[in-house]
Amino acid sequence: MAQLVYRRYGGSLQVDIPDFNTLTEAVRIPATQWTALACPLEGIACDPHFLTLMDADGNRRIRVEELRAAVDWTAARLQDRKGADAGSDVLELSALSDTASNLKGAAELVLRTLNAPDTTRLSLEQLRTSDKALRDAGKNGDGLIAPVSLPERLRPLAQSIIAAFPQVTNRAGLAGVDVGLVKRFRDERTALLAHLGGRDAVFTWGTASLEQAKRVHDVAPLLDGYFVQCRLVAAQPEAAASLRLRADRVEGALGDLGAMGKAANELPIAPPDPSGVLVWARLYRGAGYEKLEAFRQEVATPLLGDGVKLTDTAWRELSAKAEAILGWQAKRDASPLHAVADTLGSVSDEELDALESVSREDLSLKPTLDVIAELERLVLYQRWLLQFANNFISMPNLYLPKRRALMERGTLILAGRKYTLSVLVTDRASHAALTGQGTTCILYVKVLPRDGADGYEVAVPVTAGRSTELVVGKRGVFYDVDGKESDAIVTQVIRQPVSLWESMTMPFMRIGAFITSKVEGLAASGEKDFDASLESGYKQTVTAPPPTAAPAPAAAAAPAAAPAGGGIAGVLAAGGIAFAALGSSLAFILTQVKSLTLVDVITAATILAIVVMAPAGLLGWLKLRRRNLALLLEGSGWALNDRLMLTRGVATLITRKPKLPSNARVDHVDLVRGALRHTQGDDETESMSLGARLGLTLLILFVLGWQVRVPVTEWLCTYHWLSGDACRVLLPKLVPSELPGAPAPSGTAPAAAPAPAPAK
Repeated sequence: MAQLVYRRYGGSLQVDIPDFNTLTEAVRIPATQWTALACPLEGIACDPHFLTLMDADGNRRIRVEELRAAVDWTAARLQDRKGADAGSDVLELSALSDTASNLKGAAELVLRTLNAPDTTRLSLEQLRTSDKALRDAGKNGDGLIAPVSLPERLRPLAQSIIAAFPQVTNRAGLAGVDVGLVKRFRDERTALLAHLGGRDAVFTWGTASLEQAKRVHDVAPLLDGYFVQCRLVAAQPEAAASLRLRADRVEGALGDLGAMGKAANELPIAPPDPSGVLVWARLYRGAGYEKLEAFRQEVATPLLGDGVKLTDTAWRELSAKAEAILGWQAKRDASPLHAVADTLGSVSDEELDALESVSREDLSLKPTLDVIAELERLVLYQRWLLQFANNFISMPNLYLPKRRALMERGTLILAGRKYTLSVLVTDRASHAALTGQGTTCILYVKVLPRDGADGYEVAVPVTAGRSTELVVGKRGVFYDVDGKESDAIVTQVIRQPVSLWESMTMPFMRIGAFITSKVEGLAASGEKDFDASLESGYKQTVTAPPPTAAPAPAAAAAPAAAPAGGGIAGVLAAGGIAFAALGSSLAFILTQVKSLTLVDVITAATILAIVVMAPAGLLGWLKLRRRNLALLLEGSGWALNDRLMLTRGVATLITRKPKLPSNARVDHVDLVRGALRHTQGDDETESMSLGARLGLTLLILFVLGWQVRVPVTEWLCTYHWLSGDACRVLLPKLVPSELPGAPAPSGTAPAAAPAPAPAK
């Protein structure tokens, strides 16, 4: 009994399964200690037929008990398990146990069939080649023989049988015949031949019997109705009057062709005769007149020899013969073999016996072919079972950079980084709903193969670097597990902090984004208001009435009302107010900053950074510690027992930024600058001249300085940066006593001198 060893992978405790003998013990541990309890068939990189064989109940999922059953089945048939340890798809016949003696015989048969030079080992490729060769030769073991596998003389008969009955396909997907189908053909042939033998007794009118019977059946409703009316008149003569149209009905239909035709169709085909005789010459010209006249000439007269009248008795005999003919034909057409009825007499029992013999011969191969199928199962289990268990009972390959886990789809190259872990996503909405509950940044990427194959979507965890440059629509390259290159495009981002620094700086990024959005909104709103003001001013100017003659001046003219705010004047006024507010704010900021020392500024900035970054960093650290890869797999349909914690070391393995080659050298010279110097002499410059730039700069500074001149001058005078005379000249509206050096008002003590300016 092998001793089980549990190892830690990224903080997760998992059983170590290095060989098949250990696997036989590992499947016995409680299911609560397995990493996975179930997984879907989609998204696992191994032989699809292996997964189908593992899925015993066919529900497209592999469960604990199915894996246990597969391990037990394989262990009972392999006495030497070195091939299973190595994951080999070549089966050594000497490795088979006594339980697998039938498998050994089937393997030897396959090797003899292929004329293999080495008869001691059998590969999966040889198995599948032999299986295809046997199927192509028509040896499927199901008893269904396709016509192409039959001798030339039996092929037409087989094709006729296949066409007569619902198709049944063999294991090769071809329609064929078997013993049961041949037996059914025999029974149907016997019944149809017996039916065909009674044809002459029914078809008494010769070769035209069927056509004549159809003509009789066609006029049967008209003639049956007429002879019933004749019986009615014979029993009650006054009923003849009721079979005629009333006068008011005729008068109401006059002038209306539709009504007249409808009324005529309600009349009998001829006057009812109590003796039950239809005289053809007395036919009414109603809706059925042409049909009855043709019947008289082409059917009744040739068959009865009387073209003048038709009696009730003669009609009944004629109708009975016609119904017998039609009934015989309907029974013939209901036979599955009616299409080949004319050739049934040429089919011999020897040919049918030959078909049954070939079918029984193929059916005798069923045990051997079934064993060959079991042999393929054993080779597939030897190749994949240990590796699958190391991705189900435990998942060490998910943490080891040199190995690939079976659920991995490939590697994504995006934004200068290499993302080595990705899993298949079949339903992005449900997958994102689950991963969104975690703390791991996830990219959903659409993979578009370059060979035109159908694309698919993968989920990629981002575990290092920065997530800010990862946005929807960003393109990259994807390499699947086979190294096949495909285009990739990001379709969705579940954004979470990727590193501690990103989590600490994320509040500032959000503040910056918020301010930027507000400024852009205000700018857009201001531009819209400015355009509206210009439009309003233009309309007022254009639509203003022309000036009229001024009236006589009044003794005391009232002051003119102030013009309504709007137009260019309103815009300029609003601009001036805005500049004044900006200048006041700037002056206040300068005042406060001037009163602070450099140490105060640094201390305040540090405290602000700590207040903002410390909680964000703590929250980010907690999120990074809780990152769990299990949600990534559970979103794809896996059922997992344990969390697959994403430690810092594992994070650096999943998202990597490879270094430059060791023998590489970095040239720090920017070659673009040299190219610009060479092209500037050849291109015509479109920028402003130096003088224009200087003038524009001075103008802007003057406008800004003019708006803040008063608060700045007051600040300079308060701290004696300007002389008293200069302050009185620049600020004449201030109270003289408020200026530096002014005498104090009478009755008051002189104001204390301001504190000296801080040393510079």
